[in-house]
Amino acid sequence: MKKTPVFLDSLVTNMLRLRAICPFSWRVFQFRPISCEPLIIQMNKCTDEEQIFDFIERNKAILSEKQVGCAFDMLWKLQKQKTSLLKNVEYVRDHPQFLTLHNLATNKFKLMNDDTLVNVLYVTQQFAGEAHDPLVEALVTEAWRRLERFDIKLLSEFSSCLADQRLYFSPLMGKIADIVHRNLETTQDLSSLSVLMVNISSLISRHFQQQLVNKTELLFDTIDSSEVNVAKSIAKFLRNVRYRYQPLLERCNNVFLSNVDHLDLDSISKILSVYKFLQFNSFEFIIMAKKKLTEMIPLCNHPASFVKLFVALGPIAGPEEKKQLKSAMLLMPEDLTGEQALAVLGAMGDMESRNARLIKRVTSVLHKHLDSYKPLELLKITQELTFLHFQRKEFFAKLRELLLSYLKNSFIPTEVSVLVRAISLLPSPHLDEVGISRIEAVLPQCDLNNLSSFATSVLKWIWHDDMYLDNITVKQLKLLQKLDHYGRQRLQHGNSLDLLWKELKSLKGNTFPESLLEEMIATLQHFMDDINYINVGEIASFISSTDYLSTLLLDRIASVAVQQIEKIHPFTIPAIIRPFSVLNYDPPQRDEFLGTCVQRLNSYLGILDPFILVFLGFSLATLEYFPEDLLKTIFNIKFLARLDSQLEILSSSRSARVQFHLMELNRSVCLECPEFQIPWFHDRFCQQFNKGIGGMDGAQQQIYKMLAEVLGGINCVKASVLTPYYYKVDFECILDKRKKPLPYGSHNIALGQLPEMPWESNIEIVGSRLPPGAERIALEFLESKALCRNIPHMKGKPAMKKRHLEILGYRVIQISQFEWNSMALSTKDARMDYLRERIFGEVKSCL
Repeated sequence: MKKTPVFLDSLVTNMLRLRAICPFSWRVFQFRPISCEPLIIQMNKCTDEEQIFDFIERNKAILSEKQVGCAFDMLWKLQKQKTSLLKNVEYVRDHPQFLTLHNLATNKFKLMNDDTLVNVLYVTQQFAGEAHDPLVEALVTEAWRRLERFDIKLLSEFSSCLADQRLYFSPLMGKIADIVHRNLETTQDLSSLSVLMVNISSLISRHFQQQLVNKTELLFDTIDSSEVNVAKSIAKFLRNVRYRYQPLLERCNNVFLSNVDHLDLDSISKILSVYKFLQFNSFEFIIMAKKKLTEMIPLCNHPASFVKLFVALGPIAGPEEKKQLKSAMLLMPEDLTGEQALAVLGAMGDMESRNARLIKRVTSVLHKHLDSYKPLELLKITQELTFLHFQRKEFFAKLRELLLSYLKNSFIPTEVSVLVRAISLLPSPHLDEVGISRIEAVLPQCDLNNLSSFATSVLKWIWHDDMYLDNITVKQLKLLQKLDHYGRQRLQHGNSLDLLWKELKSLKGNTFPESLLEEMIATLQHFMDDINYINVGEIASFISSTDYLSTLLLDRIASVAVQQIEKIHPFTIPAIIRPFSVLNYDPPQRDEFLGTCVQRLNSYLGILDPFILVFLGFSLATLEYFPEDLLKTIFNIKFLARLDSQLEILSSSRSARVQFHLMELNRSVCLECPEFQIPWFHDRFCQQFNKGIGGMDGAQQQIYKMLAEVLGGINCVKASVLTPYYYKVDFECILDKRKKPLPYGSHNIALGQLPEMPWESNIEIVGSRLPPGAERIALEFLESKALCRNIPHMKGKPAMKKRHLEILGYRVIQISQFEWNSMALSTKDARMDYLRERIFGEVKSCL
């Protein structure tokens, strides 16, 4: 593994000295051969390293700076022609004549032209064995002196040399960023610009980032469709700046699709990694990548390449390929390295693979290397092992000890939050006084991301102590108060949406501390005039996850969508619609808003990933909006076949979610749009799904007994009923036309039993089976998650269920958890009176 140079301090010192020196310094003229061409021609005829080293030994006294550069170039070309197994970097680096060449370069680098200088720097770094190489330092210093005269191609090559040294935040990289910014308007070389974009991405402002994106769009058509490396660099840049810019990602994806046959394992692996990070979906690319990677399984015999294949293919593989991968991994003769074991563990998490033998093998390697992992890697280990239900006490004991030791010596807010988060996931998440004081020490420096992470961790800790130790300390509560104070301060002092969004965009609204949620929404409302076509999709997604109904923000989102729809990328439309569906809200211009959004998407229905179309259809159905073109696209045999193919490459949890949403959309269309004549085809799926539904819990049994008393007997109420189209109703009863309960037969379920299957035909409307004037009543007890977090407003799914039950012939009584557990209903008598009023009296809405 290449060592990272550590000479940045001395490099900066040298640069400061150079600023006072004239940029054009000349050495005293030195004698050199009249023509260097014959020597270079001889060198180009060399076919291995030994021939080059013999040439250097014979001619070292007369080699010019150009010939020295050529020798470096030839040595590296020979390395690039070899496979990874045959490369002999260490042999070349340790050869006596390489040291001779190294010394010649040290003496002649100031005479080299710019191209030779940068090339020698690059090759020297590839062969460098020491962390501190004086030649590398001298070459970098000289290049900095000449920087302003470098063209963009040379500038990009030099920036890559700095990137190899991890000098992303150095003054020199900052100078390069400044040169790129000043010359951006005249730049026409996208190949070089894309490399520079990646290397300077850590230093650029949001405005400069957008300028680079705009310039890239302008120049994209100037590159050949086979320019895979340019597309990879652009995608990597977007990942580095965390910008899921759909138009550019699509154009890059088209390049990858047209060149998939020429992509190697490394390229496919990197592309999939970028797509995962940016949550960019390309069904076509994944299918092609899966095919190409599957063909590589029998060809990957080297541990390093097989691990890379396992990590890339595992999460998108079908059941048979996953079995092959796991078997091959278990048969690998060599132990994994610490880095490889971590990568395999992450892939197993993505695959949702709980193979006990493989987990044992991977964790034994992790345990051996545990001391060498950084805090962020320890967090990943903790998360994945928790998800995979790993339960080895000795491992977690050592992990806890290591995390606490890191925490005691850490002063960086992000690192402290990572460590605290990892500790909160352990079987024993308790923090001692030292841990609490470390959190308190960094709070003033924390951003919203860190504060939210701390709050989530402390709440887990409080829950654990209350559950298992029956002990919540004053320290814990005071820490929460401090977190709340600094979070409010951070929100109130924000002066732009861009800066606020930089901190919020990586958060999920449902993990945001309750105490800060209202303040955060108020801050977004303060900046809502800055919501535009660029950020509207991300902000809509964030609001969807908060469960907080802000009509001001939703109205603004709808307004931006209507007014700027031509500038909004079609693939952003599902994210814009989703908060309205989740929160069950119709903006004032509802029909115009939804119609405009759907119209924008119509010509892209064949391009969008199948599962995204299913989610979109479900969101619109929740809002009682049923565009015929979209529904005909989804309920089509070819589309459903594509969807089946995609379900194979999704994780089991995501696949289940897609299938469930398809069922819900199918049910909704059958009930609300019978004129479309779309058949109901989910009987078998629902029967399988409902096998896992258990009986009633203690609270439900208590309500069941109360209802039996109110209705005049246990045979007058049914619990856990499955309706036609497989809705599960908490309780059901029937009243005749005189409002008297009608008893059921002996088929009523006993407490704790599974619910009955739907009575008779699944498509029969219930009202037709009742005596004249009778009504069937469904009583639904709504949990807190069925309502918005800030007001008792019913969310989209329970509202749709109510609508559908009414179509099926039910009178629906929905009782919120807040009302049922309120002080007004704190006694049994009050609850009994309340149930009598809701069932027999005038129907009142509790929501």
